[in-house]
Amino acid sequence: MVEGTEGPPSDDNRTPQPFEHGQLNSARVYDYLLGGKDNREIDRDMGNEMLSRAPELKTLAWFTRSFGIKAVQMAAEAGIRQFLDLGSGIPTSPNVHEVAREIAPSARVVYVDYDPVVHTHCDALLAKPDGVTALLGDVRHPLDILDQLKNRSLIDFGEPVAITLISVLHYVMDAEDPAGIITAFRDKLAPGSYLAMTHGSLDSAPEILQVLAGTKGTSAQVEFRSAAQTEALFAGFELLEPGVVPVQQWLRSDLPDTRMIMLGAIGRKP
Repeated sequence: MVEGTEGPPSDDNRTPQPFEHGQLNSARVYDYLLGGKDNREIDRDMGNEMLSRAPELKTLAWFTRSFGIKAVQMAAEAGIRQFLDLGSGIPTSPNVHEVAREIAPSARVVYVDYDPVVHTHCDALLAKPDGVTALLGDVRHPLDILDQLKNRSLIDFGEPVAITLISVLHYVMDAEDPAGIITAFRDKLAPGSYLAMTHGSLDSAPEILQVLAGTKGTSAQVEFRSAAQTEALFAGFELLEPGVVPVQQWLRSDLPDTRMIMLGAIGRKP
């Protein structure tokens, strides 16, 4: 495809297409909240609307990112040497492979995202070291991702793998079967594998949920879930302490509460 041309219509109007200048994009909103530069006016407008109601969202974005870093560190320290980052988003350093390779220099990392622009960023910025790969794949189609991993011999599912789903599954609607997505990956994982997830909570303040309702019909549409619903996604995994809790509780005991609640949890396959 030539830069500057419009992509073909999507079968799913929530799946990003290249060069979608006028469409809200969840990865770019998150990039903006993290202080990145890979975002557009429509993404900044949504981010600013959210921040006007809850200025602490920038802080929460960093809590969430810090949780992801901690999860990778925990998995590497537990001896895991393969990492699958589903819904990787626009790269922000330190990335998964940088964190994992601080502990295990030979760690293999695969970044997966369904946004072609995000994939281009990942491919250009991340997939240069040996053993680090970027894939274009939609988490809503796990068998397609698993086929790519198998056909390209990127992950050895006979050995433990750490899967990270950082702020991804609340973009998967109930009708798209988030539990089935987890099951598809879980059934391939060797014992000792880790699953780390953050997920937006229905216990977030009403004014936050109201703002997020404005994303309906876009690639940034969300479906927040309760702690019990999020815990149910870990069926077949043993939850590590402190369980399914706001992400900041995984980091330090003195961090403030936020009106948007982002749940974090890590499970281990027995």
